[in-house]
Amino acid sequence: MTEDKVQLDDVLGTLGAFGRHQVITLCLLSLVYATNSMYNVNYVFAIEDVNYRCKVPECDIGDNFSAPWLSERDIKQCYHHPPLQGCTGLNTSISEMCTEWLYDVPNSFIAEFGLACEDWKPPLVGTVHSFGAMVGLLLQGQISDRFGRKTAAVFAGTMGAIFGISKSFSTSFWLYIVLEGLEAAIGDALSPMFMLSIEIVEKKQAVLFQMILLNCYTGGLILMPFIAWAVPYWRHFLRVIYAPTLIILTYSFFLDESIRWLFSKGQKDKAIRLIEKIAKQNNKRIDKVLLNRLDYTHEKDETQSDRKLLMKTFKSRIMMQRFFVCMVWWLTITLINYGMMISSVLIEGNKYINFALLMLMDIPANVFYWLALSKYKRKMPLIASFIIGGLFCVSQPFLPKGYAWLGLLLLMAFETLATFSYNIVYMYTSELFPTYTRNSMHAICSSIGRLGSLLAPQTPLLMTYWTGLPAFIFGASSLLSGALTLLMPETANTQLPDTVQEAEAIGTVKERVQSEELKGLT
Repeated sequence: MTEDKVQLDDVLGTLGAFGRHQVITLCLLSLVYATNSMYNVNYVFAIEDVNYRCKVPECDIGDNFSAPWLSERDIKQCYHHPPLQGCTGLNTSISEMCTEWLYDVPNSFIAEFGLACEDWKPPLVGTVHSFGAMVGLLLQGQISDRFGRKTAAVFAGTMGAIFGISKSFSTSFWLYIVLEGLEAAIGDALSPMFMLSIEIVEKKQAVLFQMILLNCYTGGLILMPFIAWAVPYWRHFLRVIYAPTLIILTYSFFLDESIRWLFSKGQKDKAIRLIEKIAKQNNKRIDKVLLNRLDYTHEKDETQSDRKLLMKTFKSRIMMQRFFVCMVWWLTITLINYGMMISSVLIEGNKYINFALLMLMDIPANVFYWLALSKYKRKMPLIASFIIGGLFCVSQPFLPKGYAWLGLLLLMAFETLATFSYNIVYMYTSELFPTYTRNSMHAICSSIGRLGSLLAPQTPLLMTYWTGLPAFIFGASSLLSGALTLLMPETANTQLPDTVQEAEAIGTVKERVQSEELKGLT
């Protein structure tokens, strides 16, 4: 008589989702999530927009920005009228190009590197960061799938801290740009940490686990503007937010590898020892006979390199169809989220509080994400958020001018739905591909999606043709993504696939029969 096989998810369920081991791991991951959110957009405050004017040597004493002939402070002056004798007025009949400048914030990033009248340079920081992140996601995916989630996360987190702190000592603009690109490309630990977070608990608890970490991510974004407010000097600001992540180097001693990844690489003995260690920490009893019946398929041997396994994934027609849809998802959510963030700078008032309040909206979106996915699985909530959000955004430009408040409400609702969609896509993508290429495929989709963050800064330029064009494009792309989601299988009640064959079976009759059999065994 053949013994019934036991699935890894059943073992993870026995270990518990919030035992001592998982809580410790959750605390370690929370630091990475909270700080990573700051690293992606810290240039919003570090590269502060400041005013400047021409320096007039015969009249200016010291670095005082104010002057008797200066009628306004909100200026960016590249040409000036020379002052009259005695510096009591200006000779408006003559215009001269500035050779020196005075800044209203003398120790700002723009002032220290002399970027007056070079408006293209400050935005270059964000562009280089986005491009570096595109490259980095591809690297991190390969490192994570080949060497392990823990190795990739510790390496990236440590390098991110080193490059981030190094930026604060930059002596030139171009050195800062190089360090910004290296930090984004090599120092992003979020991708391998995310994979680790969804692989250490049984699948039905992964959404709750992720919701907690997403709120840590949002917490970092809410905290960052207040740090910038309390520490306004950009060099000190960078040191304050990057220094804590030096502790990630110690994760080598405290953080455990993904059990699922160990099995996928054929390291069954290590995986079993880790299960026994976790069981001991959580005061759980695991039967050795149960572990011997553990069914875990892997395809890693001497004849199949990581590259061959990745190519095997790409050769599957079903995998390629999912890959195409995932690319559209990621392009849409990055374009919308970064586009909305850029639009937020148009709001008048205290920029620190405005930014924090905008980020605060992500908390209900994170909680809604957990509640919706717990009850309505993956596919339908994602379709609904894309379609409803798209309709909100497409209709906004056509509202009568007297209903500007309604237009603002629609955009705010769209922002919440966009964050909700982003959270689902992050989880959904990881469940569609096999373990041995999961991080690589997730990283490739996310990397291609970064094109949206590169395009987002250009969307305000479209307003010269029609003020509602950016909102219309955001909405149309959201509607397209919602329609394409109809082609994707539901993954909520399935095991995380470990091979291409298992991934292809998701949503098929065969897979549904297997799920029912597993339910019968439990």
